[in-house]
Amino acid sequence: MAAEDTIIRTLARPGSHAVIPDDAYGGTYRLFARVAGPWGVEHTPAAVTDPSAVAAAIIPGKTVLVWVETPTNPLLNVADIAALADVAHSAGALLVVDNTFASPYLQQPLLLGADIVVHSTTKYLGGHSDVIGGGLVAVDPELIEKLSYHQNAMGAVPGPFDSWLVLRGIKTLGVRMDRHCANARAVVELLTSHPKVLDVMWPGLPNHPGHEVALRQMRDFGGMVSFRVSGGESAALAVCAKTKVFTLGESLGGVESLIEHPGRMTHASAAGTPLEVPADLIRLSVGIESIADLIEDLEQAF
Repeated sequence: MAAEDTIIRTLARPGSHAVIPDDAYGGTYRLFARVAGPWGVEHTPAAVTDPSAVAAAIIPGKTVLVWVETPTNPLLNVADIAALADVAHSAGALLVVDNTFASPYLQQPLLLGADIVVHSTTKYLGGHSDVIGGGLVAVDPELIEKLSYHQNAMGAVPGPFDSWLVLRGIKTLGVRMDRHCANARAVVELLTSHPKVLDVMWPGLPNHPGHEVALRQMRDFGGMVSFRVSGGESAALAVCAKTKVFTLGESLGGVESLIEHPGRMTHASAAGTPLEVPADLIRLSVGIESIADLIEDLEQAF
């Protein structure tokens, strides 16, 4: 969140405007709505899957940031980065891409026209659930200098050991992501055939609305899977409570598998807003454990 705040403080001013995803991560929404908002920075949610909707949300002369996640958290929608870069740049705005779910191993937004890439280094880059941090990546020297100045001025500087932990994690990123993706694919096969599952959200599914875009801009489809269950919120909470290998937790991207109920946990701050998530939604961060253990655990949880 310090990395995201650095972008806003660097590039926005009171009276500025940003376009954000209509299913943004709860922490990002909270930052725009309850921190940047009182400071005077306005925002408009838009469907990042639809470049025309993003273009319509831009306020000429005011919009300085077009902010996207892809895949989004927690609904796993996919944004066409190259198309949105054109939309943002034609309006004189910068495109910011939160690449946390994909990691740089699966997707490189800068090569597709993004101006700034955001990572929660807590997640896949660190990979072991033992560090908290964020990172910004850009290519324009002037932009990098401005971001670095604000980072230093506001104190959003990681400690040496935190930095070492992230660098350690990056060394195994590729092999970990291959296993995350393979395990997620097997979990999705189980969920799509389960009678108590209403919908499965994963970009690797051929019927996923963003599948073709994901094929173009991603190496593989990631280890994050969301799904909706029959029986409503109570059924979703019951599944989350019954897993044993999947640990109940809000984070993601570590070697261990996690399960959570976004409506009560990561996205609770979006309740009652246009970004509110379905009450029957469950989000999985599929780890690198034995896939047989993961499948057995999910089967017994229903």
